[in-house]
Amino acid sequence: MALVTVQGLKMEFGEQLLFDGMNFEIQDGDRVGLIGVNGCGKSTLFKLLTGEYYPTDGTIVINKNVNIGYMEQHVCRNLERSAYDEVMTVFSDLLAMESELDTINNTIAGENPELQKQVERQAFLHDEFVRRGGLTCKSRARSALLGLGFDDDEMKLPISSLSGGQRAKLQLAKLLLCDADLLLLDEPTNHLDTQSVEWLEEYLIQSKCSYMVISHDRYFLDKTTNRTFEIENRHMERYKGNYTAFLPQKEEHLLTLKRNYDNTMKEIERLEGIVEQQRRWNREKNIKTAESKMKAIHRLEEGLVKPENAPDSINFNLGITNQSGEDVLEVKGLELSFGEKQLFKDVSFDIHRGERIFILGPNGCGKTSLLKTLLGTYRANAGRIRFGEGVKTGYYDQIQTGMDSEKTVFDELSDRFPSMNNTQIRSTLARFLFKGEDVFKELSTLSGGERARVLLTILMLKGANLLFLDEPTNHLDINSCEALQEALSEYQGTLVIVSHDRYLINALADKIFYLSADGIKVYEGTYEDYLKKAQPFAALKVQKNSPAQAGEKQTDYKNKKEQDAQRRRTKARITKLESEIKELEEKLADYNESLNDQSTASDYEKLLEITSAVSSCENALEAMYDEWEKLQLSLESQSEG
Repeated sequence: MALVTVQGLKMEFGEQLLFDGMNFEIQDGDRVGLIGVNGCGKSTLFKLLTGEYYPTDGTIVINKNVNIGYMEQHVCRNLERSAYDEVMTVFSDLLAMESELDTINNTIAGENPELQKQVERQAFLHDEFVRRGGLTCKSRARSALLGLGFDDDEMKLPISSLSGGQRAKLQLAKLLLCDADLLLLDEPTNHLDTQSVEWLEEYLIQSKCSYMVISHDRYFLDKTTNRTFEIENRHMERYKGNYTAFLPQKEEHLLTLKRNYDNTMKEIERLEGIVEQQRRWNREKNIKTAESKMKAIHRLEEGLVKPENAPDSINFNLGITNQSGEDVLEVKGLELSFGEKQLFKDVSFDIHRGERIFILGPNGCGKTSLLKTLLGTYRANAGRIRFGEGVKTGYYDQIQTGMDSEKTVFDELSDRFPSMNNTQIRSTLARFLFKGEDVFKELSTLSGGERARVLLTILMLKGANLLFLDEPTNHLDINSCEALQEALSEYQGTLVIVSHDRYLINALADKIFYLSADGIKVYEGTYEDYLKKAQPFAALKVQKNSPAQAGEKQTDYKNKKEQDAQRRRTKARITKLESEIKELEEKLADYNESLNDQSTASDYEKLLEITSAVSSCENALEAMYDEWEKLQLSLESQSEG
């Protein structure tokens, strides 16, 4: 059954055309991921579906029995009401029914001349109350609030005392419980920690309702959607499957469009050559042939679809000005408190050159504070921090401080990098989508996404070999997340990243540091490797609810991405190994030179010590040579594959 049917939809704001000729249906059981660059009209489409906006042209037909739920319909207006009572307003009709039942029960218990009518009404209300979930509505409300991160004390607080993020969670809870047939979810994972996002994923997977979701969380889209709609170049294309399944389909679609366009243009050129030849001969038969071919050309031109360029996206790489030593960072017994509140203690770890570390942990555990302590912004209460030789740090701040809001984008870069001329600055900013007069925008007027692009520009120009990144994909649309992921995968330095972006973690992580109040626990591998070790039950759920389980096969695109990542890791390890071999060979040469020294030959203990060191070096080199050969063979086989 079609819940919604959209045909020829067009939407304009003044002279700005958002989209045109949009056609789609949402069927019962559809779980649609709606994606596209910021500003393409995703949220506007939701407002059109709810009737808040009216289209410039086209039709939207909503099945008369369909109830649409949208987050903005559930704004919390009574700020004196408790969080729990606010969520229970979704069940106001059930609460009214329950109240009437109580009244009838009390009436029946006494003497009543209209007893029969009351009994009949009681039976009707009871059946309706049970059918519509009245027996479980209170437990469902509490369960939703718990799942979204509220504890029992917070549920009792008045809305006026809650943060903006908590109020957004309340709206989401009300939306999920509103018994809609079609949910419109606009960035539902905003303000949620990883545990709450996982609860939401499980809730949606188990839900019977259909939904359309706007999200830049690619892992979330992979787990919860079975169709993908993309708005691009003012048009919508529809694809089967989740986000990962969509990527190769889009590549194939664009390739097919280009192939058809090129073939059609070749045919038009061939026919035009025939027309020119026939007209040159200028006999009656030739003129008729020319006219016939011209008609064929017109038909081809009418059906010709020229492939459009992809929307502008950031395009950059993160280079390093110099390579650090092998030991990048050593932390021992680190402890941090603010007043009487201790965030963490006994934090100890070592980081080596080229490693990609992701720091996970519950909200409030001190992940951002740990980064700022390592950078010297906060002073530790105890412990030691030691950076290695040649380490140059760069920092991406998720709250986007450290820039002068009174400056323009151009001035911010010009002041930070005075050696760059105007042309170089403009050219660099253009790679981050600041073109023309955009470079003279004041930082105070920029959106979160625009400020994120300025920070990434600064990070790129700094050439640091150790990057501390705090939620770098926040504020970025999906295309920019993909571009950042690609840049980080090619980066030759060391990465320490705080992120909730599980897709990014899965693609890049070598190690995961899980931070708690008592220190850090280290897990080797990606996010899913971490789940298998730290949360085996959650890992089983990931497998159970994977796209493959939902009928989606693993795609060649995803395999290719994984193979590319593996090749990059192999190349990085080979480079690192070659550097280590060179250092060890130099050390061995020094030892051998010492052995030839006359003073060493006469010192038995020193001779024994150096001989032992030579033996250790030779054994280590032999192992490194073996590993290098295996990695080279592996790289060759990966390239052949």
